[in-house]
Amino acid sequence: MVAKSVLLSAGGTGGHLFPAQALAHELRARGLTVHLVTDERATRFSTGFPADDIHVVPSATVTSKNPVALARTGWSLFQGLRKSRQLLARLRPDVVIGFGGYPTLPPLWAASRAGIATIIHEQNAVMGRANGFLANKVNVIAGGFLAAGQGPFGDKIVATGNPVRPDVLKAAETPYQASGEGMAFELLVFGGSQGARFFSEIMPQAIALLPDPARARLRITQQARPEDMDSVSQYYRDNDISADVASFFDDMAARIAKAHLVISRSGASTVSEVAAIGRPAILVPFPYALDHDQAANAAALEKKGGAQVIRQSDLDAEKLSALLISLMEQPDRLALMAKNAKAAGQPEATRLLGDLVEAIAGGENPLNERGAQA
Repeated sequence: MVAKSVLLSAGGTGGHLFPAQALAHELRARGLTVHLVTDERATRFSTGFPADDIHVVPSATVTSKNPVALARTGWSLFQGLRKSRQLLARLRPDVVIGFGGYPTLPPLWAASRAGIATIIHEQNAVMGRANGFLANKVNVIAGGFLAAGQGPFGDKIVATGNPVRPDVLKAAETPYQASGEGMAFELLVFGGSQGARFFSEIMPQAIALLPDPARARLRITQQARPEDMDSVSQYYRDNDISADVASFFDDMAARIAKAHLVISRSGASTVSEVAAIGRPAILVPFPYALDHDQAANAAALEKKGGAQVIRQSDLDAEKLSALLISLMEQPDRLALMAKNAKAAGQPEATRLLGDLVEAIAGGENPLNERGAQA
């Protein structure tokens, strides 16, 4: 029996690639052939991606209304569509799955026009633009936060949750251990796969306002953009604060598990991984997201009691410092948040999405079965 072949397509950021990576592990463990198609940006995150091969197609993000810029974007997408057709003709996948981002447009569009079964996975609580464009063209929409029946394409949605990588599931086995008075306090600060300048600016200011005993307890792990690393590291060195600062950590799951508190943005992968591992978090949604998806993701975890959400416009060094002191002095509150976050996690999401993909690759239509059960 010939193994079923699956083509995964994801934009070139960690938020899109990490759930695709989690699914790839699952599908290969089931004996399926897995290929990945993405763009040039993915090199940083695709090392070790569990695929039989990785393919790069031209793409571009629509970021400007300038006619020249739009023409260039259109040309890149056209080139990507042509190359995607060639790739599909050579690989002949049984199903193509997109994980969002404009690089998914050419292969998903080409696959739908070629009559190949297609799925998009929407990680966020609000559908992104690329997935929104593809939603009426694909067979099924797998929802990370979206529920069946929700929104204009609700009849296509199958709720699976957001897949998390094996290292996240491994980290989730580590129970939360509260940090009592006088004990070291592990603080993890990151802004998603691309870092966050806001945290590089506000964290040193907030920590400078902490009383000496609280500052002495801190053990900080902070992700910073390359251009901010020197200044952030220098501050911590000058103030004798134990800190590990880097632009990217390839063992982020283990660092989340080690943390007593996480301060981060609220991309879908971040929220899903923090919840799966079960750690308390202060979430600061990226305020310039076009669809306000991070705010919706953060609200979902806050509603379950696993996080505290603060708008960036409402957060300054004084407020953050006061909140840190308060939480460091309330280990029971942090332990409860950790418990609530864990309860909100969806560790079975990878398996559920794998079941969906395998069913569709085998010619089944889960939407028809759902209708028959209604």
